[in-house]
Amino acid sequence: MRVCLFIEPHRGATYEDQLRLARHAEDAGFEGFFRADHYQSMGADPGLPGPTDAWLTLAALARETGRLRLGTLVTSATFRLPGPLAIMVAQADAMSGGRIELGMGAGWLEREHTSYGIPFPPLAERFDRLAEQLAIITGLWATPDGATYSYEGKHYRLLDAPALPKPVQRPGPPVIVGGRGPRRTPELAARFADEFNMPFKSVAETAAGFQRVRAACDTYGRPAGRALTLSAGVVVALGRTDEEAHRRAAPLHVPSALPPEDPVVGSPDALVQRLGELAEIGATRVHLRVIDMSDLDHVDLIADRVLPQLGAL
Repeated sequence: MRVCLFIEPHRGATYEDQLRLARHAEDAGFEGFFRADHYQSMGADPGLPGPTDAWLTLAALARETGRLRLGTLVTSATFRLPGPLAIMVAQADAMSGGRIELGMGAGWLEREHTSYGIPFPPLAERFDRLAEQLAIITGLWATPDGATYSYEGKHYRLLDAPALPKPVQRPGPPVIVGGRGPRRTPELAARFADEFNMPFKSVAETAAGFQRVRAACDTYGRPAGRALTLSAGVVVALGRTDEEAHRRAAPLHVPSALPPEDPVVGSPDALVQRLGELAEIGATRVHLRVIDMSDLDHVDLIADRVLPQLGAL
């Protein structure tokens, strides 16, 4: 089981906060460090000092870490045009020496769009735009050196793009499609993704999501040699005692716009059990969401008491 840390800086974090945690995660032995791509807090707390841009942050972290996989869960297709996004991610990949991953989703929080003047089309159009963006980004990266790339879609048109710069990873950084959608999300994962991520749901709900994406792979004829990684997001609040675990879980009880989640609150062994259950349904990677980015002791607890037990999963 491969284990990454996942954070939500829109809840309140500077770049220095994220750098400190990323370096600590790298030293502690985690495979990757992923962050949400949001521009606004989801509750009454404004999340001071305010948001940090996901791709600016990841590009900087690429220069200040040496081993961690770095990426988004997930970049909203509403936030950036696909051509410039392909350039941004390819550049960050080069800056990292080939450690970048691109998570993509349709976007869902209307409030942050209206706050910052970002168009927020209806759901069906957001998924149509996401499909076109995935086709364009992967198409640009896969274009042979010296060739150009053109695309004619309903929402985007590219004409003779030089398809530069090229990422270090070829044909491109791994693409993650994540979300709970029952139809379009599995379809897009089957067609374009290297990894499908089911975020922060129960084992049963995650298993159902995995089954939908497996069925979509069959429907769309995904090549047998192009295996799709199945991953799960898990919110964690662990402690050496019940009191410590519940203290870490306290922010989960604050109302927000997030849909219901199924956190692991308790001992390190409780998380090991959950990860074993996820492994049984096909997950080979997990993204553990820690709540307090300043709580390095929490990261150490996971590294010391959980990671060593995962070799057999």
